[in-house]
Amino acid sequence: MYLHLGQSVVVPHREILGIFDLDNTSWAYKTREFLDRAQREGRVVDVCDDLPRSFVLAQRENDLPRVYITQLSSSALLRRWESSVFE
Repeated sequence: MYLHLGQSVVVPHREILGIFDLDNTSWAYKTREFLDRAQREGRVVDVCDDLPRSFVLAQRENDLPRVYITQLSSSALLRRWESSVFE
């Protein structure tokens, strides 16, 4: 199964480590530090044209985690996740 993040970007369910709301998580210093480091290392994929609302942390086998920034809310992504799990 796959999770559609927007703009023709899909990620396999087995690679997803977490779905995070930017408003609730970006206030923490460690989260900002993590996102800044991922940006510097080129591991951030921006899949939004509008204001970003959440990010998805995904990791392929034997690879560093990748951060997908999306304009979809974390609750919308969760609903997509739950609806596609049983297909």
